[in-house]
Amino acid sequence: MSVRPSEMVSPSTSSTDLLDLVTRFSTEIGAMTDLGTLGERIIQELCRVGGATHGALYLLDREHEYFRRAGTVGLAAPSCCPATLPLSHAIPQQLMGPTPTVPESGQFNNGHYAAGGEALAPMQAARGIPHISRGRLIAFSLLGESCGHGHDAASMSSLLNALAQTATNAMDTRMLLEDLQRSHALMKRTDRLRSLETIAGGFAHEIRNPLTSIKTFIQLAPERKDDPDFIREFSRIVLDDVYRIERLIEEILDYARYMEPKLTEEDVNDIVSSCLYFIEVKADSRGIKIEKELVPDLPRVMLDRQQIKQVFLNLFLNALDAMSERGGVLRVRTRSLAKPGGQPWVQIETEDTGSGIADANLEHIFDPFFTTKHESGEHEGTGLGLTIVHQIIEEHHGDIQVKSVAGSGTTFFVNLPAIPL
Repeated sequence: MSVRPSEMVSPSTSSTDLLDLVTRFSTEIGAMTDLGTLGERIIQELCRVGGATHGALYLLDREHEYFRRAGTVGLAAPSCCPATLPLSHAIPQQLMGPTPTVPESGQFNNGHYAAGGEALAPMQAARGIPHISRGRLIAFSLLGESCGHGHDAASMSSLLNALAQTATNAMDTRMLLEDLQRSHALMKRTDRLRSLETIAGGFAHEIRNPLTSIKTFIQLAPERKDDPDFIREFSRIVLDDVYRIERLIEEILDYARYMEPKLTEEDVNDIVSSCLYFIEVKADSRGIKIEKELVPDLPRVMLDRQQIKQVFLNLFLNALDAMSERGGVLRVRTRSLAKPGGQPWVQIETEDTGSGIADANLEHIFDPFFTTKHESGEHEGTGLGLTIVHQIIEEHHGDIQVKSVAGSGTTFFVNLPAIPL
């Protein structure tokens, strides 16, 4: 794409019109969610306003530590602007000067003519525009020679500065959102591993009893093969134990298998019972009693079974950690709710008699990386679990509340919209 003279900002444009231009540009790019599309639109506008028939925008790739080309305008030869530039390249090095302003044609912001000219010339650029956020160069725009638009250099620099800062804010916000999305995916994987560790420990403990009965049957069968009562009774026990092992394996495989969220009609009581089953061993080892009050005939809910398992396991494990030093009681209740308008909901209440949460920390418990667990070892907290819980519940169009008294315990309420009867 190239910029036609008719599209350039005219010298007769009033200050009000220029302000409207910046406002419209800010609104437009603020709604863009894709960095590639955003980069293309930014360089188009900078070239149009700056009167340049060609230009390129380079965006910092923090993962690979280089600048990648994210948008071009009117470049007949792509080789003039390579796909990537190292951080050590002369252009970003010059643009990271202490006073970032839009430079005059042929020079950089800090007035280094020679280095600027040498670096810009091979890329058919006459002007470099830095995009700096929080002291770091996150992108830069290169504009070709101006076609001439009649504006004085100071006015044009001020306008380009305003547009460049608006573009910087938009790119920085989008980059932060992408970083957050990547971090959240990592958080989910990390939290699943933590839960799987508990499941594996419970599986190892639970499988011993059925394996013992199977082993005993195999050892005694040759001697008592002619005893029909023994064969019949032990065969029934062994078959039940085999089914039990199969169910354990299936639960672990279902939980460990990553999949895109998939909503199915589910019984919340069944999911709660399944999760409590896997923490029973750990609870017993810590002197913690589990009490459950699951209302029968609970309305069914459309949900992702594995994600909701992750929610409950996280809440249950946190409750065990809160009571690890002195034992206690974990109470889990389910009930039906009627929200305004007659919409049926299901509520899952998780109450512990642990150490509780201080009032000052209560409003931050769903914040990423916030944790009150600073001990080393298995109780070390990452501050990720409840953030994931909160997002999963929101993705299911539900909500979660918490009440706590320091020294007395904590109660979480998970509310999910149910399928109307």
